[in-house]
Amino acid sequence: MTRNHRQQGGALRGLLMLLVAVAVIIGGMAWLSPKSLPKVLRVHLLGEPEDPRDDPTSPQYAPAVYRWKDAQGRTQITDQPPEGRPYETVRISPDTNVVPSPARGGDE
Repeated sequence: MTRNHRQQGGALRGLLMLLVAVAVIIGGMAWLSPKSLPKVLRVHLLGEPEDPRDDPTSPQYAPAVYRWKDAQGRTQITDQPPEGRPYETVRISPDTNVVPSPARGGDE
């Protein structure tokens, strides 16, 4: 083995050790203090929602509902988006009452 091959092997070993060290540091940060990780890592490594409105622990939490029209043209509102249909995403503040009021009839 030549001196050049030994130097390349040492460089690769050093690079591998550096990558392992970075992985250990990121893993430690995720374990000890997940909020200290950059947003990109929290989303991809920890599965944190990208939008704080999707996180029930966030003060900005606002669940999404989906408004769409069915085959008869009636408006539907669901908690899952429909497949194969256009829909509108609507955010609802947890402080908003979304219970429909009773239908107004003619016999009041």
